[in-house]
Amino acid sequence: MVEHAPSTTDAAADTAPAAASAAMSDAVADPAAALGAESPAPGEAADPARPRRSAATRAAILAAARDRFAADGYERATIRAIARDADIDPSMVMRYYGNKAGLFAAASEIEVHAPDLTHFPREEAGARLVRHFVERWECDETLTAMMRVGVTNEAGAERMRGVFAEQIRPVLTAVCPVPEEAPTRAALIASQILGMALCRYVLHLPPAVGLSHDEVIAWLAPTVQRYLTAEHP
Repeated sequence: MVEHAPSTTDAAADTAPAAASAAMSDAVADPAAALGAESPAPGEAADPARPRRSAATRAAILAAARDRFAADGYERATIRAIARDADIDPSMVMRYYGNKAGLFAAASEIEVHAPDLTHFPREEAGARLVRHFVERWECDETLTAMMRVGVTNEAGAERMRGVFAEQIRPVLTAVCPVPEEAPTRAALIASQILGMALCRYVLHLPPAVGLSHDEVIAWLAPTVQRYLTAEHP
């Protein structure tokens, strides 16, 4: 891949204090921006529907950022390249997210909404967990994007580890028969669920892609159930 010399835009975008100061100035000078709306062009009347454009712009920036972070890694990805991919001016990326660190934090924000397995019969825990994640992978492109980022650079991997520790491990610990083994069992479960996600949604291996939801659950659930509730290996 051809490396581009850093531009003044990238340097400014990656400098947190200056970006934060600029963002505060924007908010004061432009009340609409403080509310997340885009300002009307000079001479153009305000449009009640315009705030929706802000959400669309943010979505385009985040989608481009996830793809760029996955392709180039955190260090090599630039605000300029992300803005170009999103077809917007780099200043808009800075306006919304301050700098590259702020953009990465927003692009990697994940809420997995893991089910509380104590609310279901013990013997259904494995199937419930697998079904939840299959359905989440199918409908949430952020999870797929962060999987790509996680396997290409350390910043993404660290973010995925944080999500797992903060959101998933406590759910598994609640049903683990040997509490001190919860971290090991959680890692084993991740090898099944994340392994299938990698093959199905990132690598697109034909046999994995060809499985129906019910077939994925039928194959994975017994193994995940054993990791969750078996007294011994």
